[in-house]
Amino acid sequence: MGFGGISIWQLLIVLAIIVLLFGTKKLRGMGGDIGGAVKGFKKAMSDDTASEQEKSEQIQQSEKSTVDDSTNTEKNKDSNKV
Repeated sequence: MGFGGISIWQLLIVLAIIVLLFGTKKLRGMGGDIGGAVKGFKKAMSDDTASEQEKSEQIQQSEKSTVDDSTNTEKNKDSNKV
């Protein structure tokens, strides 16, 4: 028994029929297209992750600068009162 009740011989027969119908050149082209799509998907996912990290770093930096600005504003108000 093979995969889910399908024997290896049945799989080979189906594979042979597919090769006869489409031809090796077309199958090779489809394989290349699928490989390129997977590669592009992985690249897009890594670019997306990198951009999310950059955005979170920018948010953290802006929050720090906002806190620093508010502290400086309070100091300026105190010095103006004197």
